Amino acid sequence: MATVADARRERVVVACRAMVAAGGPLTAGELEGLTAVSARQLARDFAVVVGVAPRAFGHAVRTGRARDLLREHGQVTDAVFAAGFGSTRAFYETAGPTLGMEPRRYARGGAGQALRWTAVDTDLGTVVAVAGDLGLTAVRIGDDVEALLAQVRAELPAASFERDDDSLAGLADGLRTLAAGGSPDRDLPLDLHGTAFQARVWAALRRIPAGQTRSYTEVAAEIGAPTAVRAVASACARNPVALVVPCHRVIRGDGSMGGYRWGLAVKERLLARERERAAS
Repeated sequence: MATVADARRERVVVACRAMVAAGGPLTAGELEGLTAVSARQLARDFAVVVGVAPRAFGHAVRTGRARDLLREHGQVTDAVFAAGFGSTRAFYETAGPTLGMEPRRYARGGAGQALRWTAVDTDLGTVVAVAGDLGLTAVRIGDDVEALLAQVRAELPAASFERDDDSLAGLADGLRTLAAGGSPDRDLPLDLHGTAFQARVWAALRRIPAGQTRSYTEVAAEIGAPTAVRAVASACARNPVALVVPCHRVIRGDGSMGGYRWGLAVKERLLARERERAAS
């Protein structure tokens, strides 16, 4: 029979997992809906189990420090974060999405960050994928591998880059599936840097089902910032991981395509393929 402590721990695990999946804090209303308790009760649960408020845990997720908060709570940690990976490849194929690189490290050009990369041939063009310790840091689409990689190097000039097709093979397969309009068997893990607002936008984009679209206004309303339509558009434009964070699913309110960093032809093909898959 479940005890009060068991119920408290389960609510905390549910909330923590949701924030890890979203890449940062969730609103009190969102957490209430997920845990079926009041924000006040959940705050008490977090104080007992984690030692900080839910929002503080969400910020720790965004800065890559969430695991440190849970290090004294072994069972909870294991329930929130997948553990026991036997290899880098196993981690990439199994781990959930996070927002991982600490802002200070990003601001220093990725100093000390060892990045791996691979190139994937698709009929959308070449997809270059760069991965950090927790997952994808960048996904670029184009025709020139070196030019695409140079973009990422320019953003993270102090990081080291090494091609590693083998350990990123599962990740590459997932990107190939996304480029064809399909859905990978598992969520591809993310290791991104962004503001809290950008993280909310990117998380909202990942909730748009394949084959569907949303307007910038609808995305702004969904994240609870209905007047921030321009900021939503900016966050979409700054999306560092094409395909995985599907900014191609956001269009203008009048139904027109709007912009797309990798070209409107690519955006149109992606949407057409996703609609075909969804209808089949």
